[in-house]
Amino acid sequence: MTIYCPTDPPELATILARIRRKREDYEKYGFTYIQGRTLRAFFDLAQEFETLDNFYRVCVFVPKEFMGFDSCLYLVDPDTKKLHIACDSIKGLKVCGMDPPEDIRISESSYETGDTFVSPIRGNRRLFVRKPLSQAEEIIGLFAVFPLSGFGENDRLFFEKYANRIGYNLHYKLISVQSERHIKFINTLVADIEHNVLVPNMKYKLFLNNLRKKIQELKDIEKDFGKRIEVGFRKECVKTCHLEQIQDRLSDLCKDILRQYEEIDKHYQNTSLFLESLLRRDHFEKGYLVLRRKMCRFRKEILDPQLERYKQRLERRGIRIDYHLGGIPDEDIPLAVDVGLISQVYANLFSNAEKYCREVVNEHGESVKFMSYGQEIIQDFFGPGKPGIKFNVYTTGPHIPLEEASRIFDEGFRGTGSENKQGAGHGLHFVKKVVEVHGGIVGHEATKLGNNFFFVLPLQYTIKEIMDLPLVAEFNTP
Repeated sequence: MTIYCPTDPPELATILARIRRKREDYEKYGFTYIQGRTLRAFFDLAQEFETLDNFYRVCVFVPKEFMGFDSCLYLVDPDTKKLHIACDSIKGLKVCGMDPPEDIRISESSYETGDTFVSPIRGNRRLFVRKPLSQAEEIIGLFAVFPLSGFGENDRLFFEKYANRIGYNLHYKLISVQSERHIKFINTLVADIEHNVLVPNMKYKLFLNNLRKKIQELKDIEKDFGKRIEVGFRKECVKTCHLEQIQDRLSDLCKDILRQYEEIDKHYQNTSLFLESLLRRDHFEKGYLVLRRKMCRFRKEILDPQLERYKQRLERRGIRIDYHLGGIPDEDIPLAVDVGLISQVYANLFSNAEKYCREVVNEHGESVKFMSYGQEIIQDFFGPGKPGIKFNVYTTGPHIPLEEASRIFDEGFRGTGSENKQGAGHGLHFVKKVVEVHGGIVGHEATKLGNNFFFVLPLQYTIKEIMDLPLVAEFNTP
């Protein structure tokens, strides 16, 4: 009797029950010594040989070597849904891609045709092809064994089970092949992104710098033009008034170009920051977000630039910005974070504020619609002597229903009222991933007049110590 601790997870009881059921099944099957050796050999060799071609060979030659039966492996093309030969025990891979005989057909159950026994091969296609769950279990091939006239009492049952084992191994082999292909593609794509996106994007900085110089030349021309007009005034030149009008137009043009340049430069700086932090080679090579922390002035380098991006958009939707939420609004605390990724945390929170902020009536009977933000230090948040700094983004509107509040940070989840809003339910999940890789937590709380979305990051130093830290240190964190 197997004894296990009552504190073991419930999954263990399920596993033990399945093991016992499997033992009973094998006793019921009554496989012969040779059949048992055939299965063991297949399992061992299926793991030993990694390529699909060699796996196909193992499938058909193991029964031949151990039991003296010839066989043919048929597979269903995932695109055309047509059956084709993958390998047989007579000509090996030479028959690969050929059409099956007319009497070989796809079937949900085993059947006999002539002197051949045919069993379906089942696989879970959802592991390598996107399909609805209702269509997940499918026939992915057939395993034909002959001569049927040489079968013993339970050879039919044995080859049905053998075909099942082929299916289990086959779709994992296919997953492996697909994953390897995807990894190669991603690595190539990352190199292409670096070469064709990130590097050319850096050249925009050069273009902007040159444009800035041209704008300065225009201002110098305007200044020189003004001096010449002053000389004209002193000499009582009759054309001076006309020149003064030209100077005004030139001045307005300089201001307008400079204003547009500054907007383009801000957009470039933000886009470059997001591109670099999202398309970082380390993310793709290691399979998770790799941080590049550096000491920064949090409000100046992260919060304010993102707020500036959304300020006009919020105002256009009638959303007032309240600058007084939080316990330490006037202190810009330096923190060691990945500036690009945390900036995108705020971009997602401000974007949600723009979408979902609603007008409510306050305690004075006034209709209000606003967003607020702030920060506060919470002592011992991460344990004794381990303070955290909580960053809040608050918006007015109806409270999120309790049954939805616990799921709002889940991938793909979209709550009530989001049906007509653009998005895929990815933003808050991204926020959660970035904050957690920084060692923090995310959360939501229903508050007076609305909802507060927050994240808390570990604060490793006292405020006094933080203020003395240099702002140039940079290091990688997995």
